[in-house]
Amino acid sequence: MFKAPTKPLNFPEFVGMLAMLFATLAFSIDSMLPAIPQIAQEMTPDDVNRAQLIITSFVLGMGIGTFFAGPLSDWFGRKITVAVGLGIYMLASLYAAGTNDMEHLLASRFVMGLGASAPRVVSLAMVRDLYKGREMARIMSFVMTVFILVPAMAPSIGAVIIAYSSWRGVFVAFVFFALFSGGWLMLRQPETLDKANRRPLRLSAIRYALGEVLGNRVVVMYIAALSLGFGQMFSFISSAPQLFTDTYQRGDTFPIWFAGVAAFAAIASFTNARLVMTLGMRLLSTTALGVQCAASIVAMILLESGMIAPEYQFYVFVGYMAISFFMIGLVFGNINALAMEPLGHVAGFAAAIIGAISTVLAVLIAVPVGYSYDGTPMPLLIGVALCSGFAYLIMRISRRYEAVETV
Repeated sequence: MFKAPTKPLNFPEFVGMLAMLFATLAFSIDSMLPAIPQIAQEMTPDDVNRAQLIITSFVLGMGIGTFFAGPLSDWFGRKITVAVGLGIYMLASLYAAGTNDMEHLLASRFVMGLGASAPRVVSLAMVRDLYKGREMARIMSFVMTVFILVPAMAPSIGAVIIAYSSWRGVFVAFVFFALFSGGWLMLRQPETLDKANRRPLRLSAIRYALGEVLGNRVVVMYIAALSLGFGQMFSFISSAPQLFTDTYQRGDTFPIWFAGVAAFAAIASFTNARLVMTLGMRLLSTTALGVQCAASIVAMILLESGMIAPEYQFYVFVGYMAISFFMIGLVFGNINALAMEPLGHVAGFAAAIIGAISTVLAVLIAVPVGYSYDGTPMPLLIGVALCSGFAYLIMRISRRYEAVETV
């Protein structure tokens, strides 16, 4: 007999705790951005573009780990799965802090991603345990608002740590951050998945969940749109340090500019939380993708045509990033909620499958975009325009299929 899970006693604290768990991922990525030039010079001076793999190796590990974290949380429970994942994450962080080899550093970042996948996917499953529909999207918007404030501050925090120690000190900071977010979960949050509702880790259960996710045409379309959305976001994050440092000679103030840009995503997520209950998830996310594609095309024309004087091109690029990050804030929470909506009966498996596929595909998009860096923002602009344009078309098409399937 199905037993209703225990709801969190304190809604604001629940949102804050989830935001910190999500922020573990953001902090692991964005606080490394100021370190990339230093790591490139120290460990791979002959191929500085290779240092971007510090970001994508972590994301790849997170994508692969997500596939396992969800099913494990359905079997053992949400809290223990997060605790084990954060333990793996902290051990890998300590190893990365002490290595002097680029291959070992990338391998440890991959393992960090494996561990960090647990708070990522289990947080989504916890929300789905307790909420659904537009209320779920509203909660995710509040979570994303707090979550995005971390990447806004993370480069500045990373720069301060590097200034007083080195890039290795950032990895030690990861350990303390994980201890805080994991401790908050373990000490304050009741388990959201009752033992009566847990699913054994069986091959038949995995096949069933895969069938439920991949057998739903609309969900598959949402996964494709998420993949493209994450792909463009990781492309921004991977390329930003080189663009600010090498192209625009603003490396010293990069954390400040990045914080300002990321703040637009936080504003968008807060705005989304207010609008989603009346306008709906699909309209907001589809419109945002269309606007982002149009903004990318306009930015390409302005920066490539010579219409903008060289001394003002940096400000055009920053303005474009601000628009793009605002649109990103309207996309992920909504599409995630749309994808999870019909999959509440396999929430852990579904969050795992959706997260794993979208993240791995996003890495396959972001790596070539990053390696295409040629001293100009054009490879990034082209990549973002293609990703947002195709995602927009997919969201428009998915509406027709959803209408057919609900008849």
